[in-house]
Amino acid sequence: MTTANGFVRACALSELEEDTPKRVELAGVPVSLVRTEGEVFAINDICSHANVSLSEGEVEGCQIECWLHGSSFDLRTGKPSGLPATRPVPVYPVKIEGDDVLVSVTQES
Repeated sequence: MTTANGFVRACALSELEEDTPKRVELAGVPVSLVRTEGEVFAINDICSHANVSLSEGEVEGCQIECWLHGSSFDLRTGKPSGLPATRPVPVYPVKIEGDDVLVSVTQES
């Protein structure tokens, strides 16, 4: 179900474990959902350096680390914080309605 402003249900909030990424696909876009520090973030699940899944990496604070080469990305901005990645990955707006996590992959933050 897509809402009028482009948000779609990604999962139930109760499905997200703290600091454990969850991969979902929304409108053909791979997204990693992360619940950390009292917020839920949605970031494109593909590392901009090595084309691997970020949801298989570790979360520390508002950073997600690519498991392959160790680049970390800011969950709020998508910007890499260290080499070898130099390009950001898209991040997407998130809304919580009841127990539903809604994400808009048509709008990048």
